[in-house]
Amino acid sequence: MLRVRKSAVGWAVALALTAVGLTPASPAAARTAIDWRPCPGDATAECGTLSLPVDWNRPRGERFDLALARRVATDPSARKGSLVFGPGGPGDSGVDRVVTGSSRFSDDLRRRFDIVSFDPRGTGGSHPVVCARDLLAQQPQLIADQAQFDATLAGNALLRADCRARTGPLYDHVDTTSAARDLDAVRAALGERKLTFHGSSYGTLLGERYAELYPDRVRAVVLEAAMDHSVGTRAFLDTQAVTAEGAFDEFLAWCARSADCVLHDRDVRAIWAGLHTRAERGTLTDPDRAGAALAPFELSRLAHKKLYDTWRWPGLAEWLGKMDASTSSTTALSADADADAESTVDAVAPYPFAVFCQDWSLPVRDYREYAGHLRRTVRLAPDLRYPPALFALSTCLGTPTPVANPQHRLRVRSDVPLLIAATVHDPASGYNWATSVARQLGRHGVLLTYQGWGHGSYTTSPCVGRAVDSYLIDQVVPTRGASCPAIDV
Repeated sequence: MLRVRKSAVGWAVALALTAVGLTPASPAAARTAIDWRPCPGDATAECGTLSLPVDWNRPRGERFDLALARRVATDPSARKGSLVFGPGGPGDSGVDRVVTGSSRFSDDLRRRFDIVSFDPRGTGGSHPVVCARDLLAQQPQLIADQAQFDATLAGNALLRADCRARTGPLYDHVDTTSAARDLDAVRAALGERKLTFHGSSYGTLLGERYAELYPDRVRAVVLEAAMDHSVGTRAFLDTQAVTAEGAFDEFLAWCARSADCVLHDRDVRAIWAGLHTRAERGTLTDPDRAGAALAPFELSRLAHKKLYDTWRWPGLAEWLGKMDASTSSTTALSADADADAESTVDAVAPYPFAVFCQDWSLPVRDYREYAGHLRRTVRLAPDLRYPPALFALSTCLGTPTPVANPQHRLRVRSDVPLLIAATVHDPASGYNWATSVARQLGRHGVLLTYQGWGHGSYTTSPCVGRAVDSYLIDQVVPTRGASCPAIDV
């Protein structure tokens, strides 16, 4: 819950403008004591909160509680400090990662570091953005014409007003620049002079922004599956379309060579095309959700999600095979059935994607421009056709500009190079993003390439794992051009 604290009369904070925004506010604005207690779900982990300003430009204004969790180093005599993990999403829970997913971190890291993470502001246990469920449900996956484009603009305006009313002042301050200031307050509260950080996927945006704002406080920063926060609307869509299609091509190649694929001896691309045709006709249903119709965008989205980890690929093949075998014409659930389902749940729902709309400006003038983007992504990704990135355009359509944390080329001047751990065939954070981030960082970054597949590489490749651990523990930076071989699937 937000707690209002009245500002002292006449109190002000002097902030100087820099090329990348405002200079960082002092972490003293945080109430630096974290009252660590056993976590409710697992007493072997510790949970706590840190009181932080809603608006770092008004450090004595309203506050919220940032939810954190940690596991202390298993060998106190070898402890080097705290390792802070930046969760992805936006919307992933760092608290859950520490409490239930600590196996993500190697035994050596757990021996040497307290593993700490948090739910970023506006998500999870850190005063989440909440909105009316029916307004969220009205957001279109794809926009069909100018009338729907206009309706989406109007609907998004209603949604923003609703979210703001239900969430309170924090709604307008969930951007990653604000989160980077939170991260520095966490560092200070942990008693660390410099930050040791490992960000994954969307969490890399946090690591990048922190290194820009606090270059002298960087001990080691890992960017695993890095976000490129320099691209505009067209480049954002194009890079995502190429990345998604490339991952799908790799899945097809695996299916052709592997007996573990149930469609091994069939033309999977033709099967996929047939499923898309049925989705366009409204006659395709999801075998995992009886009676639920799959529209073309949803078909592509679900398939894309199953490309994230190679261990999911056999299941993806089975899923496609089931839909191909089910040729009966079906229709979507009726409106009444949907209404009955909604009546059993809360009228409000969390909306972590609000973070994205404050980090990215992806303007589209009108339906004509939107349709042009759509045609181009279909050319770039003729199989998947509708990369999930398209939803970012529709859900953020009409967001007032400038956004709080707009795209820009990275300006990092840290003493220690940031480590970019990238996967050549990452289906979500494309290798094209990683190489772009590496170019922007120049001598302030080093790219470590995993030649395999999947969203992320630290837990997939022992070679990457060893290099990352060596960097985090001993600050040993890989040689430029370092690469790890693919693990066969």
